[in-house]
Amino acid sequence: MSELRFVHLGFGADAVEYQEAWQEQRRVHAARFADEAPDTCLLLEHPPVYTAGRRTADDERPLDGTPVVDVDRGGKITWHGPGQLVGYPILKLPRPVDVVAHVRRLEEALLLTCAEFGLEATRVEGRSGVWVLGDPVEERRALGGLNLDFDPRVADEEFDPRLNGPEYAPSNAGQRREDRKLAQIGVRVAKGVTMHGFSLNCNPDTTWFDRIVPCGIRDAGVTSLSEELGRDISVTEVVPVIEKHLRTVIESAVPLPRAV
Repeated sequence: MSELRFVHLGFGADAVEYQEAWQEQRRVHAARFADEAPDTCLLLEHPPVYTAGRRTADDERPLDGTPVVDVDRGGKITWHGPGQLVGYPILKLPRPVDVVAHVRRLEEALLLTCAEFGLEATRVEGRSGVWVLGDPVEERRALGGLNLDFDPRVADEEFDPRLNGPEYAPSNAGQRREDRKLAQIGVRVAKGVTMHGFSLNCNPDTTWFDRIVPCGIRDAGVTSLSEELGRDISVTEVVPVIEKHLRTVIESAVPLPRAV
């Protein structure tokens, strides 16, 4: 693929409102489709915001009516905010487009970034994004003196972490030794050009995720680089590392049209 350009839209006190960044995505997308701009990755932080992809169910949204921005990407509901690095790679792909291959390339760059910081992360079959694996169910600690055989997450597909107290909250998944999501991916491809992208939890307040069912997943939680490594890792510390690995993975890729 062609050389990848990075644009820093704003971090920290200069975090970019979601709607503003979405508009900038559309502008760059149109320019890339017309070959008036190179492949571009927008990097930024957002102020706190919940966004919902096309597959989000009503019962996965905040119970208290907190506003949610509905967007045209794949995936379900998630949160963006301070301490989370967001990337929007806007790339032209060959037709017919192979969306899965594009997602795998983003995952690979994120996995390499985690590894450089000393964290072993992985993929989970059937679930996009980057994960830290927990213990097998039979080896997890009991909660509140109850045996895990009675844990509602094990047998109840309709288990709702928002209604069951902080011990079951997504942000506490590490204490429960469950699988926990470190990076989210949700993309859209329009006219052969990608939009939206990934978010990597560096040092956010992960309790923001407790008000939703993150990515529609009820039997796992969320985490961050800082939580897993036991030291503060800021967004600005991660930016040059993700840039390096995105550039390596994307520029060295030879994307092929999806087999039809």
